[in-house]
Amino acid sequence: MALASEPGSATETIPADEDIERSFQAEGSVVLRVLADDKWVGGAVVTIDAVSHENELPFFYIEPGEHSRGIGLKAWREIERRFPETRIWTTHTRYFEKRNIHFYVNKCRFKIVEYYNARHPDPHDHHDSDTDVDNGGMFRFEKHLTDLRD
Repeated sequence: MALASEPGSATETIPADEDIERSFQAEGSVVLRVLADDKWVGGAVVTIDAVSHENELPFFYIEPGEHSRGIGLKAWREIERRFPETRIWTTHTRYFEKRNIHFYVNKCRFKIVEYYNARHPDPHDHHDSDTDVDNGGMFRFEKHLTDLRD
């Protein structure tokens, strides 16, 4: 979860509550809690496609007070371990979330494959197109596990 805090932007929770709820209700979704020292410190929702094995991570967070302890990377590795049949993982994050971008690219080995913005909107975005303009865009990441297993 992030908080938009750029000059001139409205303060809003990202992702929106309705996006979080939609990820909980999606077909194939699995809701996970992240625990550290027997304490609930984060969570994730993964959407598993048992046919294509192209799975999605629509929601993943670690409480801010728990950052920089390696919990997120351990949680991600556990998610990968639980779903070994996955061929491709996909996730998204807003352009200003430098910490998330670093995490996905440098720690988890995702690649940025698309940049959605006002001139190239996300075809799956459920919001008014103005949301994308206000927030400056979003990256789509993929991790092709077949490339790593060869």
